[in-house]
Amino acid sequence: MTAEPDDSTGHEVRCHLGALLEARGMTLVELAQRTGVTVANLSVLKNDRARAVRFSTLTAICHALDCQPGDLLTVAAPSER
Repeated sequence: MTAEPDDSTGHEVRCHLGALLEARGMTLVELAQRTGVTVANLSVLKNDRARAVRFSTLTAICHALDCQPGDLLTVAAPSER
């Protein structure tokens, strides 16, 4: 049996950008300046409203936050579905 995707986003991928920023004492504006990604696009990711992410964006965020893609994105656990 497969769990239904989240109705608001259509997927079960969760973004942990807010937690990573908080842990590093960084704002979205600072991350935008470091990555060249707009604040608006970063906000969409942070608020789990993204439907896709480019590898170039993911790479830039990971370099700026010194993290791996698995630190930034996870698939919801069965209890969160």
